[in-house]
Amino acid sequence: MSVPAGRPHLGQTMMSARPLSEYRAMFELTDDDLLAGPVLDCPGGGASFAAEARALGADVLSVDPLYAATPAELADRTLLDTHRSSDFIGENLERYVWTFFRSQGHHLEHRRGGAQLFAQDIVAHPEHYVAAELPELPFEDGWFRLALSSHLLFTYADRLDFEFHLAALGELARVASEVRAYPLVDYGAHPYPEMDQLRARLQDRGIATEIRVVSYEFQRGANRMLVLTS
Repeated sequence: MSVPAGRPHLGQTMMSARPLSEYRAMFELTDDDLLAGPVLDCPGGGASFAAEARALGADVLSVDPLYAATPAELADRTLLDTHRSSDFIGENLERYVWTFFRSQGHHLEHRRGGAQLFAQDIVAHPEHYVAAELPELPFEDGWFRLALSSHLLFTYADRLDFEFHLAALGELARVASEVRAYPLVDYGAHPYPEMDQLRARLQDRGIATEIRVVSYEFQRGANRMLVLTS
């Protein structure tokens, strides 16, 4: 799928190294959310969220097709993408809100720390990282209490079509009693154009949907998440 004219282009999908503090803000996560039952992070990318949440006593499993690579390859890819993301942000500063992060340099420091912790944790605890890919996950129905999905769905709407979004969200709702997906815009800050149709199709499957405003907004316009319950 081609990228519409006038939109910034990230190329391949990013392996982002977001830490727990950013997950808390994106998904409005409380300690009760984290400790109430098993949590799925899908796709997990190079996030240190799982390692930090488990240190608090949470039961978190991260899933990403890239976990089929070796830990060394993943560490290199995460660091490379961390700098690639920073470069993209530096070229598009006006597209971001500088409150959670004070500057491009602060953002890079924040993400480099996440990348380092992820690289250490996947070596120490490989059992918490599963190589699998939406829209087909190797888990039983209702295995997780909460599933979190960040910066895949809607973010890459220029290459992931409507049917993929429907299937992926349906699969997350199959394996978790609650799903939170963030953000609801693509990387050019354009709202997902088929959201109403998507929510209607999910409702037909018995999956309730709600759009919630969150306090976190780094990318301009990215201050909402989609919540599914079934």
